[in-house]
Amino acid sequence: MTEAKVALVTGARGGIGSAAVSAFRDAGFEVVGADREEGAEVMADVATPEGAREAVDEAIARHGALHAVFTAHGTSGRQLGDGPVADCSDEAWDAVLDANLRSTFLVCREAVPRLVEAGGGALVTLGSVLGLVGGDADFDTVAYATSKAGIVGLTRAIAVRYARDGVRANVVAPGLIRTPMSTRAQEDPQIRGRLAELQPLTGDLGRPEDVAHAALYLAQAEFVTGTVLVVDGGWTAK
Repeated sequence: MTEAKVALVTGARGGIGSAAVSAFRDAGFEVVGADREEGAEVMADVATPEGAREAVDEAIARHGALHAVFTAHGTSGRQLGDGPVADCSDEAWDAVLDANLRSTFLVCREAVPRLVEAGGGALVTLGSVLGLVGGDADFDTVAYATSKAGIVGLTRAIAVRYARDGVRANVVAPGLIRTPMSTRAQEDPQIRGRLAELQPLTGDLGRPEDVAHAALYLAQAEFVTGTVLVVDGGWTAK
């Protein structure tokens, strides 16, 4: 058993997840990275109860305790038919809510009792600016937005209920970040032409490291719970 803090990062093979694994390790955490993709340290599909349990159990089996969790997994449903509410397909709605919201709930359900057992700890979930503000024609994906808004509600409910047990629960909500999931936006001339308006701080997409460092801050901030930390280059400041 190690004396270092132990962190579980789900979606560890993704752009934000892999950056988070590096950031947490650099900060001195023992990190277990879980993903359903080949090459993951722990292969587990956290959209299933068994996969969520396996990811949490494996982190504890390897290092003896669990002190922080960052749920960095998720998906977009546009390719399945996500869009405005009148056009969103049943397939997209179900797939996105399962992959984003239900999976986050499953990880939280497994992790929170273990954080309580450790005497407290941190839960950081992955939201989005689209869970806070409506998307216009370029970002009108109702299933994705609903899943991310649901993550805010889930996380705040955990923050209130488990504060007495020393568990802190917060959301990090990115804007457009340069990851494989944002390839469509990166390659769309119209969206790229709007970046100075959308994210005026840089006029560009953010870096996965920007989100990872925000998640690390929330994992270590001992007097912060129930908050949503936006990492969006000014998108939601307007």
